[in-house]
Amino acid sequence: MTKITVKIDGMMCGMCESHMNDTMRQNFNVKKVTSSHANGETVMIAEEDISDEKLKDAVEKTGYTFVSAAREPYEKKGFSLFKRK
Repeated sequence: MTKITVKIDGMMCGMCESHMNDTMRQNFNVKKVTSSHANGETVMIAEEDISDEKLKDAVEKTGYTFVSAAREPYEKKGFSLFKRK
């Protein structure tokens, strides 16, 4: 899985965040998506990488401006009450 952080210009409020989350869910196969207008970014967890071109197209169709995208491997953090030593 891949964690993709997309920098977006133009989000101003919680409704902008919701709109961007819906756009990402509709256009891409994402496991999780969260947006922050304060940070100007959308963070997604996806099974496969999504190209900058596809991200830019989806973002700009909504009226916002695609700035950049960064990727890093994502590993689900396990939770355990009992830690192994």
